[in-house]
This record gives sequence, C-alpha cells and structure tokens, in this order.
Amino acid sequence: MDEEKMTSFKKAIEDMAAESLRCVAIAYRTFEKENVPANEEQRAHWSLPEDNLVLLAIVGLKDPCRPGVKDSVELCQKAGVKVKMVTGDNVKTAKAIAVECGILNSLAEATEPTIIEGKTFRALTDAQRDEIAEAISVMGRSSPNDKLLLVQALRRKGHVVAVTGDGTNDAPALHEADIGLAMGIQGTEVAKESSDIIILDDNFASVVKVVRWGRSVYANIQKFIQFQLTVNVAALVINVVAAVSSGDVPLNAVQLLWVNLIMDTLGALALATEPPTDHLMDRTPVGRREPLITNIMWRNLLIQAMYQVSVLLVLNFRGRSILGLTHDKNDHAIKVKNTLIFNAFVLSQIFNEFNARKPDEFNIFSGVTKNYLFMGIVGLTVVLQIIIIEFLGKFTSTVRLNWKQWLISVIIGFISWPLAVVGKLIPVPDTPINGVFSRFRGRRRKEPEASQ
Repeated sequence: MDEEKMTSFKKAIEDMAAESLRCVAIAYRTFEKENVPANEEQRAHWSLPEDNLVLLAIVGLKDPCRPGVKDSVELCQKAGVKVKMVTGDNVKTAKAIAVECGILNSLAEATEPTIIEGKTFRALTDAQRDEIAEAISVMGRSSPNDKLLLVQALRRKGHVVAVTGDGTNDAPALHEADIGLAMGIQGTEVAKESSDIIILDDNFASVVKVVRWGRSVYANIQKFIQFQLTVNVAALVINVVAAVSSGDVPLNAVQLLWVNLIMDTLGALALATEPPTDHLMDRTPVGRREPLITNIMWRNLLIQAMYQVSVLLVLNFRGRSILGLTHDKNDHAIKVKNTLIFNAFVLSQIFNEFNARKPDEFNIFSGVTKNYLFMGIVGLTVVLQIIIIEFLGKFTSTVRLNWKQWLISVIIGFISWPLAVVGKLIPVPDTPINGVFSRFRGRRRKEPEASQ
C-alpha cells in the first residue's frame, strides 16, 4: 500500500470516527492448505500473522445512543453528578459519542485534560492522576486498568464514585468503586458478582432512577429523624420541667407509650415510605463526612420543639385559669388540664408530620394525596386519638373533652403549619453545626500554646 492510499484510508477512518462510527478493517491472507490447522487443538497453538494482509474494506459501525440517554446525562449533571466516559474507542469516536449523549457540549470542549488517551493517563504518577482526574470527561483508547486507576484517583480526592460495566475486565473497577452497577443483559457473571446494583435493562436512564431512589431513601431517613427528635425533645422537656417544678407530670406512662407508637412505628411508616420526587435531583450530592442532621433540620426541629414546649408548659401551669376550670373540683380540673395537654401534644405531632415531609419546601402538601400510606396512617392516628380520649379514659387516665377543648387542641396543632413557613424564611449557615464546634475546640487548644 503506497503512501497516498494510506493517507486516503486514514482520512476515511477519521471522518467516520468524527461521526461516532466505530471502524473495523476487514482483510485476508492466503495460506497453503497444509499449513492451516485442521482441528481445534492445532488452532489453539497457531499464531495468525498480522502482516502482509490484503485490505478488503473499512466498515463504520454505528452504535447509537439509546433514547433518553442525553436527557438522563443532563439530569445527572444538574443533580451534581458528573458523568465520565471511559471507552476503548479511539479518541475521535469517543469525542463524537460524548457530544451526542451530552457529556460534552461541543467538540470545542474536547481538549486536554477534558479528554485524554488511556496510555497518557496510565503513564502519569499517582499525584498527577489525582490532579487531573476531576477534569477528565472522556478517556479514549483505555484499558480496564485505566478505568481502575481513574476510580482510585477520584476516591483519593474524596469523591463518591459509581462505575458501570459489563465485562469481566471491568470487575476490578466495579469492586473498587463506592457503587458498582453491572449490566443485567450483556453483563458477565463476574461483573455482576463484583457490583452492588444490577441494571436489568442495560439502560443508562436507569442510573438516574438509582440516584433518585438513593436520595429518596436518605431524605426519608432525615425526615423521620427530624420528626422523632422533635417529639423526643418536646416530651422530655415538658415532663422534666413539670416534674421538677410541681412534682407532677402531665404525660403519664401509658400516654407516652402511645406517643412513642406514633413517633416510632407509625411515623416511620408514614415518612420513610415517601416516593421519590424530581425535587431531589435539584439538590447537590451529600459528601462522605456531611452530618446526617443538617442545619435546616436543626432549625425546623428547634422551632417546632420550642413552640410545643412553650404552649404546653403554659397550659400546665396556667391551664386551669385559661380554660376556666377554677370552679371545678381540684382532681377533675387537673385531669381535664392534663388530658388537654396530652391531646394538644399528640395533635401537634400529627400536624408536624406534614411539616416533616418537606423540610426545605414551603408547600408541605405537595404530592401528599398520592401517598396513600401516609394519608392512611395520619387518618388512623386521628381516629385512635379520638377513641383514646373519648372512650379509654380509665386506661389512659384521661377524661372526655368538650368541643371547645377539642378546638383548642386543634388550633395549637394547626399553628405549627404557619410557624413552619415562617421558620423556613430564616437563613441557616452552610457550615454544619458540628463543624463550627470542631473549629472552636481546635481554636481553644491552640490558645494555651500561643500564650506559652
């Protein structure tokens, strides 16, 4: 093959690669019949020479992106998840595919270190890989070991890394990653065993579902913790203050058991089963060392707990005069007051359960009617509370309340809704509270050294 033909074929390959076509050369070579292996055993030891071939054709194969992949990549990037492509294709094909599926906005972005060859990345030191790993979007002509090196570099930088793969050679990278996602259809058994999640339809769009559901589980745990801590703080402070000041507690053991049932079992079922929403994809990813209880949760928790404690302590110490029970018998007046405190406390938790659904949104009723389990549990809790107050007085040491007292209880609970809206207008610092305390402790340790 002369130089002119070689240049012509190379240009054809480059043109096809620029259109995201994978190029395959088809060639043959003649052999004497007696030199061709006759069986599998001979063929296993036969080395086929790769020189002196006759070129028949160069074929460009198109492996188009699946519908929805570009939208999924865009959604991932919007959610703060950076998508990187590691492929064995040549760099030009990799560039074109990356632009087609939205990993790169244009070919103008395809410059180092945004796009790099596997052999170049492989030749770098660990420190150099760490320095450029975050900037890499596409790696072409890569080997399975290059993917592993990229995962290790990103993890050393503190990133949470998810890797997709289908081949046996992808197993080390899938195992090394924080989250390994193997392909369920084309994936080998080795790849599936090395992964954490198997994508049954081999579609990248399913990765977005993984991200959405993962964030949903994490957010639901936070919602339940916020709700549970609010109940705990309020119940503890009310009973401790009342016991220390007057020697009597407004919430007895049976009532606290019912509150505990609302808080743990029913609360967990109601809040931990919230379905994922698109709003979750607008959040930034959570870092490895970020606290589970965020500043937003602390703000919401403290506002609701302080409100409940303040109102119920006022009822505990001034309830008889406020409710007009001064002329009643002493024992009956105390029972009515304590029953009202118990009823208002439980209803406050029911109303606050709606607040806990949306810790950082103003519309706490968004999608609530679609969550049948949540609505069912709230309805069941209200019905059981009415039965306890009206019919189980001997068991729970309560008395029946009239409609005015029920209205007072409902109003006390209802106020938590507008209070939550006002509270969400209060800005919170970006630095976690535990980070502030750790810096303060560090400063206190340095002060004696400075004085010395």
